[in-house]
This record gives sequence, structure tokens and C-alpha cells, in this order.
Amino acid sequence: MDFSLATLEAIAPFILVGFAAQTIDGALGMAFGTISNTMLLWIGVPPAAASAGVHTVETFTTAVSGISHAINRNVDWTLLLRLTIPGVAGGILGAYVLSNIDAGIAKPIILIYLATIGCYLLWRSRHKPDPKKPRIVEPLGLVGGFLDAAGGGGWGAVVTSNLLVQGAHPRFTIGTVSAAEFFVTATISATFISQLGWEAFTLATVGLLIGGVVAAPFGAILAKRVPAAPLMALVGVILIVTSLFGLYRALA
Repeated sequence: MDFSLATLEAIAPFILVGFAAQTIDGALGMAFGTISNTMLLWIGVPPAAASAGVHTVETFTTAVSGISHAINRNVDWTLLLRLTIPGVAGGILGAYVLSNIDAGIAKPIILIYLATIGCYLLWRSRHKPDPKKPRIVEPLGLVGGFLDAAGGGGWGAVVTSNLLVQGAHPRFTIGTVSAAEFFVTATISATFISQLGWEAFTLATVGLLIGGVVAAPFGAILAKRVPAAPLMALVGVILIVTSLFGLYRALA
């Protein structure tokens, strides 16, 4: 009994972080990987193991999230296909790179770029959004998948933000990117496991998994009900905050 209580106390913070991160991720199409990966790095988990653990958890949370978005009719199925195939290819490459090479050099540049995109989306949310069909999709999926694996998170931040910049509707962008993330993360997880084994699946990742799976359905409901302009503003705020915090840690 004492061991069980100690175990629960040990994973409780990770359950709360997983719940909060997945609620934000499901509603805004980003942040679970970034928040969870940052926490694991904070407690001393090596970058490759942290990314492997987070993506293993996301395989389950994105499955629940994707189904929830589909039920709430937040998914553009044509856009999903266009994102998924290159996203999977980029994810395999990024997981291999992080498992064998230090990819941290480019991280500050990426974070500055994402913070700039966040500022633009925050400004754009003050004007009435005019939804358009995004034109640059496949290259975006490839880059998003690569950076997500190599950077320990970032699929949503990169893909969601850039689709919104192109004029895509926030609700369907968030739902589609969240659904596509399942296929990308499942592939990344399999690649990491083949390179690193199961060592990355620790007690911390179990806590993230429990909290994330419980929270997954709520984000899809929020994405459906919150109007487009506030959604875009919230995406911008989350991008700015997470990118600047990540930049501080990268340069500290």
C-alpha cells in the first residue's frame, strides 16, 4: 500500500501536466509535446529519451483526440491526407537524426521563427478572419514531422500556425492537424523504439499518458465551440509563450 501511495504521489504532477497540456493541445492544435518535453528535460531526462517518451504517450492521446475531433466534425479529410504522408516521412527522418546526431543547434532559430509567427497571428486575430484554402501543405507536413521528432515536439506549433497564416479556418485546421498527428507520432515512436528500445517509457511518461488520455476529448469540444478569432489569438499567445520559454532554456 505504501508503495502504491508513493507511486501515485510520484506520478500525480505528471498526470496534471498531461491533462493541462492535452486540453490546450486539443483546443489549439499544439503544445502537448512542447510542454511535456520541456518538463522531462527539466528533470534531467536526455533529449532523445524525452522525445521518445513524449511521442509514445502522444500515440495514445492523439488517437483519442483525433477521434474526438472527427466526432465533432472538425476534420478536413482531404487536408488530413495531404499532411499525413509527408508528415510521417519527416518524422522518421527527424527521429533518426535525434537518435544519432545533436540537432540542438537549429532549435533557437526555429523558436524565434515560431514566436514571430505567434505575434503575427495575435495581430491577425484582431481583424475578421477570411478563411482560404492553404496552398503550401505537403512541404509543411514534411518539415513539421521532422522538427517534431528532432525537437521533441512542435508538429502542432509549426503546422497549425503556418496553415493559419495561409488563411485556413482555425477550427478545421486544429482538428485536422490533431488527427494527422496520430499517424506522425505513431511512426516517430516506432522509429525511436527501434533506435533506443523501451527505456524511455518511464513513470513520468505513464503520468503524462493518464492525464493526456483523460483530457483528450475536451479539447475537440472547445475547438468546435470557440469562435475563430479568439482561437487564433490563443494560438498566437501559446506560440509566443512556449517559444520564448524554450528559447530561454536553449540559450541559458
